[in-house]
Amino acid sequence: MTGPNTKNSDRPYDIVLFGATGFVGVLTAEHLAAHAPEGLRWALAGRDTTKLAALRERLAAVNPACAELPLVRADVSDTASLRDMAAHARVVASTVGPYLTYGQDLVAACAEAGTDYVDLTGEPEFVDLMYVRHDARARETGARLVHSCGFDSVPHDLGAYFTVRQLPEGVPLRVDGFVRVGARFSGGTFASALNQFARGPQMLAAAKDRRHHEPRLVDRKAYAPPGAPRYAGEVGAWALPLPTIDPQVVQRSARALERYGPDFRYRHYAAVKRLPVVLGGTLAVGGLAAVAQLPPARRWLSDRLKPGDGPSEARRAASWFSVRFVGEGGGKRVFTEVSGGDPGYDETARMLGESALCLALDDLPPTAGQVTTATAMGDALTERLRATGISFRVAAVR
Repeated sequence: MTGPNTKNSDRPYDIVLFGATGFVGVLTAEHLAAHAPEGLRWALAGRDTTKLAALRERLAAVNPACAELPLVRADVSDTASLRDMAAHARVVASTVGPYLTYGQDLVAACAEAGTDYVDLTGEPEFVDLMYVRHDARARETGARLVHSCGFDSVPHDLGAYFTVRQLPEGVPLRVDGFVRVGARFSGGTFASALNQFARGPQMLAAAKDRRHHEPRLVDRKAYAPPGAPRYAGEVGAWALPLPTIDPQVVQRSARALERYGPDFRYRHYAAVKRLPVVLGGTLAVGGLAAVAQLPPARRWLSDRLKPGDGPSEARRAASWFSVRFVGEGGGKRVFTEVSGGDPGYDETARMLGESALCLALDDLPPTAGQVTTATAMGDALTERLRATGISFRVAAVR
């Protein structure tokens, strides 16, 4: 923490955690209970105050200071309750997804109230719609709308930022990210993926509309092409382009920050050791995309792994992730890595909790509107995550 953040300090809550009783919500609440500094004014929010009270008792058993945590009733179907919650908070952290279905009114409320907002979305359509509808108002009120503050897309966005900072300034830069995961998909991620596969035309339309509203870069380039499947000798694995929101987020950080240089390119891959797994994974994704076009099949798949469901503590403890980056520019080549434990649940809760704490407490660069984690929080959030167990390291420089 580099200094106090006094923005909206007259409001009763520094942080409100919305969706606190869901699976990732509970994990985020536990993280805040363990890591929030003394004196932080935070509250649990959701539609069921009985469940919120039970969660408060659970937290108090670990940290007695949580016994007096305020409970805030707010419901996605009650717009007035969302506006009231936003008006009383400096930061709202939301775990309530899929966000395209449940998140739009809360973003609107935060943009209007000048309240900072963080979420876990990996839904490009939602993020693009929120930019077009609320970025301008958020800039007027000073609200920072920071989407994708979980495994989508903190390790990739901050990892690319960390890699760029190891390279020379003022020169064209090329960064490739290679993702390896040993974990089960989260229910929220699965639901978001199904929605995206089913809404291809709407997603493309939202992206096109966003491009019409975004300012053009002048004298700089920042792009994130999908790349092609290949064997990547630099990491000793097959590289498959990942159709996630992560490269879009990295590209937006590069557009916003001149440190990425005059000509920046990022490519995002899944790193797979064995060729049969590559072929099987490609077929599985193609099959899921096809099945998602059929509403009855989509509903059946949705029932198999619902948002809010999650694995046991033992299974999470055995899970892990690693994102390796290869960056080049100015005659220098650097290999970096961001790694941690269970990506879909434990580490996602850590990332969301620390993002909320960072916005609430740290002295950060002046930003407003829809911004990325690297743009809004950069070094401060990187150091927070390092301090709580996520590794950012330089593996080699050549």
